[in-house]
Amino acid sequence: MDRFTSASVANVRFVAQRGLLRPLVWRLVRVTTHNEEALRSLAAPFIVVANHSSHLDAPLIIGGLPRRLSRFLAAGAAADYFFDVQWRKWLTTLFFNAFAIERNSEGKRGGSSRALLERKVPLLIFPEGGRSASGHLGRFKPGAAALALATKAPCLPIALVGASSAMPRGVNWPKRGRLPVAIVFGAPMSPHEGETAEQFSSRLNDEVRRLHASVSPAGVPVQALGGKK
Repeated sequence: MDRFTSASVANVRFVAQRGLLRPLVWRLVRVTTHNEEALRSLAAPFIVVANHSSHLDAPLIIGGLPRRLSRFLAAGAAADYFFDVQWRKWLTTLFFNAFAIERNSEGKRGGSSRALLERKVPLLIFPEGGRSASGHLGRFKPGAAALALATKAPCLPIALVGASSAMPRGVNWPKRGRLPVAIVFGAPMSPHEGETAEQFSSRLNDEVRRLHASVSPAGVPVQALGGKK
């Protein structure tokens, strides 16, 4: 059985994600979503690219996307952390349909991302390569952009605002008080004619920054705050 494309496995994962994970996260933080209309024309396969500063990030994205887009979504997870211990690998696979990404560039699993997209499995990739220690958005590595060029799959930019404050790197549980977090969807993006992976990656980076700057963690448009975030 192919766990990435199996309908029965997806049904089990749906119960875990929408029956357990999403209600828990939504109870621990106050979530608002923005620009859902940008998702209307999107269909698999696609690549979600987002900023990464918290362990809340993947649950927020999976819980914030409509079911038709999240059903088979596979999240890239660091092989040296999420796949090194059996119980952690099992939980990561159950909740996130995870596939291993190597951060040490050994390349042993280098073709897995492309193979999944070719089987019409959408991917969630954090192009910064790891959680930001400062909470500020870092430079994107070109891997996701290169995948888009190779497979013709569009990229869906998403900004997560406030996740770092609610659950910063180094802590194992969100802070008390249900701090606000905003999920901001962007319009799907594809490479321009003749654009390199580095150029497309830079453009994706810029768009996620723009989305991130567009609302406050509480979901208030920046314009309503007098231009201050």
